[in-house]
Amino acid sequence: MTKDDIETYHQFGEAEETAEARPLTAHERIYQALRERLLFGGFLPGKAVTLRGLADHLEVSPMPVRDAVRRLTAEGALESHGNRRVSIPAMTNKKYREINLTRSLLEPELAVMALPNVQEADIQRLIEIDDAIDVCLENGDVEGYMRGNHAFHFALYEIARSDVIIRLVESVWMQFGPFMRLVYGRHGTANLVDQHKQAIEALKAKDSLALRTAISEDVRQGMFFIGDYI
Repeated sequence: MTKDDIETYHQFGEAEETAEARPLTAHERIYQALRERLLFGGFLPGKAVTLRGLADHLEVSPMPVRDAVRRLTAEGALESHGNRRVSIPAMTNKKYREINLTRSLLEPELAVMALPNVQEADIQRLIEIDDAIDVCLENGDVEGYMRGNHAFHFALYEIARSDVIIRLVESVWMQFGPFMRLVYGRHGTANLVDQHKQAIEALKAKDSLALRTAISEDVRQGMFFIGDYI
């Protein structure tokens, strides 16, 4: 799997079930495009952007952008200002602790919930994503690593078939994603330790404890870098 494959997976894989049931509306496409920017560094903390600027960038009218921004504001991923500008909410110590706690509690649980459902094809897909991540790490490709890391985690979490917990985790990822781009831009990818291989081995062995440990350590590493930033 190449970096382009990872990006394609991110754009279309998460919405596969929905897309089979109904095509995405224009408003939903704009929402997904802004989520993409939040997750992978299109919004930088501390820098406000205008709704008109977002609409021009996406080549759409301002109305669907306003609707998408309202949704993302309600989810805590953006904050709106009175001059038709939006920005990333500040990462306070309190917010950091809550995000860290939420991830530490929910993500290992989702991984273990996936264990009874995992098939050989699922494991192979995770291996392919992780192989592409290795290439990004070797090349210092920060955005490629972020896309691959997201693709890996949510390919695993979707196997849990959760209707509630995965949505909470998705919301949390949008809140810390912009800060990861700053962190990796500062520190690079050389110091990252890939815990995904341990997770894959745990899936193969049906070892819930090892799987929980691998995902917990992966979360701990990522949040440690953000904690160092704030």
